[in-house]
Amino acid sequence: MKTCPRQKNSSGIALIMVMIAVAVFSALAAALAFSMKVETRLARTADDEQQLLWLGRSGVEYARWILSQHPVSEPYDSLNQIWAGGPGGSGETNSALSGISMDNYQVGDGTISVKIIDLERKMNVNTANSSELQQVLTVMGVDANDISVVADSILDWRDTDDAPHVAGAESDFYQGLNPPYYAKNAPVDNLAELLFVKGVTPEMYWGGSVTNHMPGTFQKPRLGFGTAPGETPDYPFGLVDVLTPFSSGQINVNTADLNVLQTIPGLDATAAESIIKYRSGPDGVDATEDDTPFRNVGQLAAAGLNAQAVQQLGRYCTVNSTTFEVHVTAKAGDTTREYTAILYRKSGTDIQVVSFWWK
Repeated sequence: MKTCPRQKNSSGIALIMVMIAVAVFSALAAALAFSMKVETRLARTADDEQQLLWLGRSGVEYARWILSQHPVSEPYDSLNQIWAGGPGGSGETNSALSGISMDNYQVGDGTISVKIIDLERKMNVNTANSSELQQVLTVMGVDANDISVVADSILDWRDTDDAPHVAGAESDFYQGLNPPYYAKNAPVDNLAELLFVKGVTPEMYWGGSVTNHMPGTFQKPRLGFGTAPGETPDYPFGLVDVLTPFSSGQINVNTADLNVLQTIPGLDATAAESIIKYRSGPDGVDATEDDTPFRNVGQLAAAGLNAQAVQQLGRYCTVNSTTFEVHVTAKAGDTTREYTAILYRKSGTDIQVVSFWWK
């Protein structure tokens, strides 16, 4: 008995329809699986984001606790103390800080690493006067023709009026640039604002680390002066290394580096080196067990400074730090995030959070 051609055609069409249906359902199943995978990943990422945020905040609280444990027997802040990553001073070896870890500290299912930097190790850009700013630029090796321009322009950027200093600039100057903008006429909140100030170049701001930053960082009008075409100034350090918008306004002689110490009026390179040599102790290395930090500014005389110089330095220097920048590296699963906070130590145990942010 022979099969009818119509029956063969019907069977073929049915087979094709089944194959199409299988292909469609397979595609739908694959799409559903992919969608579920994406949703799961998004949910996991959201959980990680929340966990990272709490880890970041935990790191800040950990830093606050560390700073609150400052020993009464050490009425100063120095690089050999535990908060600064040192081995600990004599008053800390038997304290609650003994044996603590600031790296990969376990918090729940994640970890935090905390680094604390006092901001009194730098000069405050909002309180520095013209001569102090000029001293900074002189120590950097900025061209003499540019020093007054930069110093006066920084003063104009942060003051509240529209009257420019002799070599400075106010909004009328910046409005003539492309693109135009206004002078802030308020205290500096972010030191990177200086990149918009007349006379400040990326090389001057970043110093030797300028090549470590993306070109996009410098998409601003070039306002430098005195540099020949094709010539790049070779500054030993940058404004970012010696200035801060947050601090008490005095410089801690126990934590400031050689460059910052030289920016203090009345201190030259020889005197700055003598201060570091004295505080570093017998081994000549900062942040080690044999450090001999200054307990008060008057002790600078022990570093070879004369009485008149020590008396003058009392205006600019301190042995204590009250403002701290905290960097927290939080890790949850395979995700890592950096958090930053500014802390203000109002008293021994009263540590206040001024700001908290992340990138």
